Amino acid sequence: MKTENKLIGTGLLTAIASSLCCITPVLAIIAGTNGLASTFSWLEPFRPFFIGLTVLVLGFAWYQKLKPQKKIDCSCEIIEKSNFMKTKSFLGIITVMTVLLLSFPIYGHIFFPKTESIVIITQTSKLQKVEFTIKGMTCSSCEHHIKTEISKLKGIVEVVVSYEKGIAIVKFDNKQTSIEEIEKAINSTGYKSLKSKTIS
Repeated sequence: MKTENKLIGTGLLTAIASSLCCITPVLAIIAGTNGLASTFSWLEPFRPFFIGLTVLVLGFAWYQKLKPQKKIDCSCEIIEKSNFMKTKSFLGIITVMTVLLLSFPIYGHIFFPKTESIVIITQTSKLQKVEFTIKGMTCSSCEHHIKTEISKLKGIVEVVVSYEKGIAIVKFDNKQTSIEEIEKAINSTGYKSLKSKTIS
C-alpha cells in the first residue's frame, strides 16, 4: 500500500512539474507579481518527459489497484477499515487532477482578464507596427500574459503574440506610447524582449 501511495504522489508531482511553466504566468497575474511568470520556463523542454512519466506512474498505480488480489484461505476473518487514500475513488480524484494539470496549456487562457482598450488615434500617420522578439515563452499562457501587460499601455491598437515564433507584433499610436514602453511592459512579465523591428 505504501508503494501505491508513492506512485500516486509521484504521478501528481510529475503532472505539476510538467504544467508549472504554464501555470506560473496565471498565478503571477493573480498574485500581482509579473516578474515571476517566466521562472519555470526552463522546464518546458522536459515537459514531454514529465507527461510520459506521469502516464506511466498513474497507469501502474491503476494496474496495482485493479489487478485481482490473492485470496488467503483463513478461518479467521479480520475486517480492516479501509483508508480513503487507498481507495479507487482517491486514485480517480488524483487522475482527474492530473489530467486537468496536464491539459492546462489548452484552457489556461480563460484565467487571464479580458483586455479591451479604447484607443483615440490622433493621426493615422502616427500608427506604427513593430515586431518584438521575446525569449522565454513556452505556451499560450505566456502569450496571454504578455498581451495583457502590453494592452494596459495607452495607444495600443492591436497585439498579436506567438510563443511558437517567439514574437509579439504590436500596432500602436506612437504619440501615446513608444517602443521603449512596450519593451518595458514585456520585460515586466519576466520574459525578455531581445530586439524590435518596425514592419509595414
